[in-house]
Amino acid sequence: MPHENRSDLPKGVRNNLPGHAQDIYKEAFNSAADEYGEESRAHRVAWGAVEQKYEKNEQGNWVSKN
Repeated sequence: MPHENRSDLPKGVRNNLPGHAQDIYKEAFNSAADEYGEESRAHRVAWGAVEQKYEKNEQGNWVSKN
């Protein structure tokens, strides 16, 4: 269940998030998976962590918040 590398991340994460956001997702997912032992909850925590630093712009791309 843990993601060792960016290439281990779900396709939707790899294809949509910039590299730094993928790293945030990976670290948050792994931490939450260890803590809660529940994959669906770990994904929610990971997306929440990404959304603290990134947002979608008008074109639908994930960009760093200013």
